[in-house]
Amino acid sequence: MKPYYDRSNLERIPELIQLAPQAAASFLTFEQDVFHATNAIPLKMKELIAIAVAHVTGCPYCIDVHVKKCKALGGTQEEMLEAIMIAASTRTGAILSHATHALISFEEQSHPPTHKSTDSSSSPPDCFC
Repeated sequence: MKPYYDRSNLERIPELIQLAPQAAASFLTFEQDVFHATNAIPLKMKELIAIAVAHVTGCPYCIDVHVKKCKALGGTQEEMLEAIMIAASTRTGAILSHATHALISFEEQSHPPTHKSTDSSSSPPDCFC
């Protein structure tokens, strides 16, 4: 069996584009604009940001593509690792910050929640995750 994440899977992107050409064109234009239509942030820095975000989203395809682009622009391993560590630190900070919601929920919860009927049409679910 072929590995789940295989770079050759990216060769099928044209198929996806054909299935939703208008949405794909909008996305590709947006991506082009983000990386090339503005110059407030240098392209290498944009690629470092993309590498960091790819690690947060966990996309091996994006990691591979943006690392190669960054390297071609003169990016170093040290720069890439620093960007990844910033992403890790920021993500960890966000998790810790959101822990305040757990404290508040715990403090507000004076009794166990009642179990609602299984008929989902009568009321929305408590949580979508």
